[in-house]
Amino acid sequence: MAAIPRKTILEKFRKMIADGVPIVGGGAGTGLSAKAEEAGGIDLIIIYNSGRYRMAGRGSAAGLLAYGNANEIVKEMAYEVLPVVKNTPVLAGVNGTDPFVIMPLLLSELKTMGFSGVQNFPTVGLFDGTMRQSFEETGMGFGLEVDMIAEAHKLDLLTTPYVFNPDEARAMTTAGADIVVAHMGVTTGGSIGATSAKTLDACVNEIDAIADAARSVRKDVILLCHGGPISMPDDARYILERCEGLHGFYGASSMERLPAEAAIARQTADFKTITKRKG
Repeated sequence: MAAIPRKTILEKFRKMIADGVPIVGGGAGTGLSAKAEEAGGIDLIIIYNSGRYRMAGRGSAAGLLAYGNANEIVKEMAYEVLPVVKNTPVLAGVNGTDPFVIMPLLLSELKTMGFSGVQNFPTVGLFDGTMRQSFEETGMGFGLEVDMIAEAHKLDLLTTPYVFNPDEARAMTTAGADIVVAHMGVTTGGSIGATSAKTLDACVNEIDAIADAARSVRKDVILLCHGGPISMPDDARYILERCEGLHGFYGASSMERLPAEAAIARQTADFKTITKRKG
């Protein structure tokens, strides 16, 4: 699959926004997930290292730790996902703080492979406290992720970065982000999901603050929400009804892990109800 031009994607999304149709993106950790999401009408597919861990039965937070080279994992996953996606833009999760890549070359390679855009994952934005301070003080801070998005924008890739607060929203929008994704934390629910999360109402307030900050830089920036307690369609509906100017939802665990867990368990249980005559 060839990369879909950024202009084409944005034209479609602007029309959806004008028509009041939410934009829905989703993570894909397997080719099957990507095929199923496309069959369901998804607007964006994103692949990053957490998808592989998630669909291997490990928590998505595994993507933040040193269990593998995140950027290399995404390139490996590309050979599984890109050939089976026919008409949907596929984005790469890029580890912008990786000190062992030449970022312009990596981004050019991803575009040549068929990726239409990028997202900043793994992200130090999911760390806080002393650990986050250590990253920032030792040259592995969020600013490098902003730089990656700016470089991708120069290459005319679609950019859809995660942000975690208003300051990051302003920085990413200034760097040229097309879509700012307000990240509310690791998704809750299921057998390997987080159990601690904000309330939906708290998310409304945080998303509004992030949206206001992004629009203070550029009025036409697109806003999506993701994560935390926003794990099911009703949760996303609740947020979209209350956040003015929010344009859609991006799901990862909620798009592939939670449905798979429920469907496989239910199918297995149904097979187990089969009875056989004795003798």
